Amino acid sequence: MTRSIYLLVLCLGIAFKIKAQLSLPLNETRYTDSLLSILRATTSDSTKSRVDYQLAEYWRGKDTVQARAYLDQGKRLAAPYPLPSALRDFYEGQFYFNSNPAKAAAAFLKAQEALTPFNTQEGNLFRSMSWFNYGIMVRNEKGDDFVIDTWLNKAIPLAEKAGNDEKIALYYTQLATLFMYNARFDKAEVYNNKALDLLESKHPNSPNLLFAYFAAISNSIYSKKPAKAKVYLDKAQQLLAPYPASVNYPNYYYNESLYYTTVNEFGKAMASLNKGIAMAKTLQQQQLLQMLVFRKYNILQESHQYAAARNLLTDILQEGTLTADVNNRKTVYQEMATVNASLGNMRAAYNWLVKYGQLSDSLQERKLQSNIQELEIKYHAAQNEQKIATLQAANEKAAQVAHYTRLLNLLLGIAAALLLVITAFGWLFYRNHKKLAAQTALNYQQQLRETEQQRQIQVGQALLQGEENERERVARDLHDGLGGMLASIKLNLSTLATEPALQKILLQLDHSSTELRRIAHNMMPESLLHYGLSIALKELCESLETDQLKISFQPFGIKEQLNKSTQLTIYRIVQETLSNALRHAQASSVVVQCSQNEDTFFITVEDNGRGFDKGQIVQSKGIGLTNIQKRVRFLNGRMDIEAAVNEGTTINIELDVAG
Repeated sequence: MTRSIYLLVLCLGIAFKIKAQLSLPLNETRYTDSLLSILRATTSDSTKSRVDYQLAEYWRGKDTVQARAYLDQGKRLAAPYPLPSALRDFYEGQFYFNSNPAKAAAAFLKAQEALTPFNTQEGNLFRSMSWFNYGIMVRNEKGDDFVIDTWLNKAIPLAEKAGNDEKIALYYTQLATLFMYNARFDKAEVYNNKALDLLESKHPNSPNLLFAYFAAISNSIYSKKPAKAKVYLDKAQQLLAPYPASVNYPNYYYNESLYYTTVNEFGKAMASLNKGIAMAKTLQQQQLLQMLVFRKYNILQESHQYAAARNLLTDILQEGTLTADVNNRKTVYQEMATVNASLGNMRAAYNWLVKYGQLSDSLQERKLQSNIQELEIKYHAAQNEQKIATLQAANEKAAQVAHYTRLLNLLLGIAAALLLVITAFGWLFYRNHKKLAAQTALNYQQQLRETEQQRQIQVGQALLQGEENERERVARDLHDGLGGMLASIKLNLSTLATEPALQKILLQLDHSSTELRRIAHNMMPESLLHYGLSIALKELCESLETDQLKISFQPFGIKEQLNKSTQLTIYRIVQETLSNALRHAQASSVVVQCSQNEDTFFITVEDNGRGFDKGQIVQSKGIGLTNIQKRVRFLNGRMDIEAAVNEGTTINIELDVAG
């Protein structure tokens, strides 16, 4: 998976806004033809007004002039009729849904108030939709916690009261999208599954089922389940296949490109995006168009076409539809910082990163997550209380009708219950006893394994410590004993050094003393004891450099507070690694990188030498590699070797330096 696929994606906010609108049938041509036929055939102004409202709803995403004409005509015809008249504010809000959120929100509130007297299935359904759409319109102003509260405690209960399970399924889909928007992918999957269960069993041709598939595709992608996303993508394609001119195709192509990007099929993803962009432009779907353009940026960024990617982001910022949402804007700012950094424009990258930081508010995000959880609990508690009240009423009625029968059943039930309780207790006791015995055996085996592992670690530590102590003793003896003797011999001979033969012997003594000091230093580096790990490693690299071999040492964040035993082990690992490179690699350049992050120490040694076949190293491990692995295990670390013949060698080591 690529990194930017799992940005908590900035297009989700617009995606749920697109899906949250009043759904149109998938067969749009038949739908409009049917409405126009009714309009021509009926003589009822009440019926005509409702048909005009529905035609206005159909045209508002395609031709706002026609939509306004139908809406005004419907409002005029509805004036004498209470319910159609109350519905005019709802459809007024729908008209401004995409273009003017403030006007739309005010219209939905007025619609809810006007519809309150109509305690019917239709009245409750339109009140439910008014509250639902109102939440979407004020989301940027009041936040996701307010939206969830409105949906759970107003929109969904009214839809349940209206008995419209298709609308309930749509609301579940949008709750899932909102949870996904806040990176709660597990919760999103729960609500998606609820919606799909309702729609697939009761409304298999509903447009809301298509939106549920789209939501499930996105959630599966962002929760790293591409195989499941492909299943939902195929189902969505089957649902759309009979309607090639559907306005939902740009949304489908967006989800298709998302899937192909996830599985790294960028060519197919780009083809899907180009289809979606062309249709979105034709249908004037500006929000979807921006989503598709951003996904195109994603692919350009992943394929390292940074200049083109930055141009797309600049267009998105200038157009403004996508960045109206604060979370979307944060993501675009972050991506602008990333792409400018990739282009080497660090000043611009820093400026965009500052803008991103100014939008971040971690306290608000934590509060939001807490509120989401509280509101969900509140909703489920209200549902449970309603179920309990219903059951209590049913039980009281049954008790009044069958009092004597209940008494007899009670006696029989008590006897049966006692027998069941005794049987259950016996079975539970046996099962728990058996489980306890099995668990005890497992715990004992685990303790034995842990004890053996601890013993092996202690033995290894003792061996390494003994080896280092012996190195230190030998180094001291060489330096203080043999080194002093060689110096004394040189001093005595220098007083007699008049003959060329003696001069040659003195030169050989100089070389011997130098070699002796080098051996003593390698066995116990004085710089490590006196100046710390970073200086010691730097001197080690410098000491091994020759005219034919350049060694670059790059330290990052090395802490000198590491205990001496750990520092010495790290020093030996680097020493052995460089020794192997000198003996076998035939390299002209070696790079040594050492860095520390909290309690983890990283070592990377990379050379440009002749490399080797990794398969051969498993069969013939040398002493040097064995020593390295032994010391890596001593620090609970791991080592990875990347090599190929004539392509150099890279060794990556990760060590645990806690304690």
